[in-house]
Amino acid sequence: MLITRKQLLNGLAAAGLTMIVPLAMTGCTDTGKKEDNTDNKPETKDDSADSASIAEKTVTPGKLTVATGNPAWPPYVMNDAPESGEGFEAALTYAVAEKMGFKAEDVVWVRTGFDEAITPGAKDWDMNIQQFGITEDRKLAVDFSSPYFTPTQSIVVDAAEGHDKYAKATSCAELADALIGAESGSTSYTWGMEKINKNIQVFNSNADAANALNTHQIDGIILDTPTAVYMADPEMEELTAAVLIGQIPDSEADPLAYLLPKGSPITAAVSAAIDELTADGTLQELTDKWMADYTTDVPVLS
Repeated sequence: MLITRKQLLNGLAAAGLTMIVPLAMTGCTDTGKKEDNTDNKPETKDDSADSASIAEKTVTPGKLTVATGNPAWPPYVMNDAPESGEGFEAALTYAVAEKMGFKAEDVVWVRTGFDEAITPGAKDWDMNIQQFGITEDRKLAVDFSSPYFTPTQSIVVDAAEGHDKYAKATSCAELADALIGAESGSTSYTWGMEKINKNIQVFNSNADAANALNTHQIDGIILDTPTAVYMADPEMEELTAAVLIGQIPDSEADPLAYLLPKGSPITAAVSAAIDELTADGTLQELTDKWMADYTTDVPVLS
């Protein structure tokens, strides 16, 4: 059963408990094994052939520290619990870790904000997964693995009585005067500026944007389509009264990938793992299992 974060928090409060979420302050490689008997060949960062070497080069040797969002949204992570392995990105991470030679118990999850993760500098995690689109600008500050999914962007708008001006919109042009929100630094923000209007409101997280929509401070939110489908579902209780009006046309542009610190010694290994999962069909199986219900039958705006 899918439990919303609201239900989880209410349950904890009723029990007199406090939920503590750990925070982190602080994405084609050669996958074949090669023998190198020369002494003068330059060292490379391709450690994908040697799982022991990979484990020695993580921030905590022997462990793979993976960051995700706070909160983490379905269908990427179910019930805000990545350690369960439930959800597309959670399940994928354990599959990637196994390919890299890590056991499930060696995967350590931490939380970061989206914007802080894409800033340059040292990190206290090995890789970060929370729907990071690959862009040339971001490549200047961080590494990306091979891609694992390419979503479109969709718009969820206020549908509460008296605030439902855009609830029946079928085109981006109808939103020219709307006050639309998006997560800071996200692909959603970029698409909003390009396709909707130049007055996109920036929020630290999708959760903050959802709160603004619930209190009618904004007219809508731009989100990747799977997250938009989840948030617009009234049974999930994330939004008080909202409707997904459709996908932004031609917004399937930035493929998603793991984000790693710039120059990470395990970037090649992560890419090699994803490439192997793609080749053996595992990635498609995970996509079909977790994403199908969140990507089909969503109208496209004109």
